[in-house]
Amino acid sequence: MKGMYVIKVKGVAKIPDYVQLRDEQFTLLAYFRVDRPDKSLDKVGLAHKSEYIMSLIKDLPFGQILKLEL
Repeated sequence: MKGMYVIKVKGVAKIPDYVQLRDEQFTLLAYFRVDRPDKSLDKVGLAHKSEYIMSLIKDLPFGQILKLEL
């Protein structure tokens, strides 16, 4: 897998914070709650990188786009 983009979005009211993973063409690959990434990362074949990805997301400000090279 080449480059990928991560976007952390702040939830409002009853909607939780969530994360989007997008590919080079900005196609949505995964969409998951910040506190529940496991199934979504597994579906796109990134379960083995889960700890690394979540450590980056933890410090990522809401609304900022981060490019990952995996």
